[in-house]
Amino acid sequence: MGEINFERQYRTPYSEGYLMLEDKDRLGKVDIHYTPTVVYATLVIEKELDEDDVLDLIEKVDDDIVLTADVPRDDFIVSVYHGRDMGTYSDEYFEEEGEEEE
Repeated sequence: MGEINFERQYRTPYSEGYLMLEDKDRLGKVDIHYTPTVVYATLVIEKELDEDDVLDLIEKVDDDIVLTADVPRDDFIVSVYHGRDMGTYSDEYFEEEGEEEE
């Protein structure tokens, strides 16, 4: 695997979302949710990776994002999915679609 970087997409008091890049190519997304004792993450990987690379990626998320958040944790639970980005939709998109139908 190449160099992995994270580009923050959003941040709330209890969660963060990042775009994951391998070198300069999109690798996927990770959403992280902080509770008082456990940190949960959903990792969506957009390319085929073997299990060792997935484990390395989870470790990088933990080292670069979770451990630097200064949030106490008893466990880090990660759900991993393999998929592809089909688009991003917002209220603005649906308003424009409604106007086109009229």
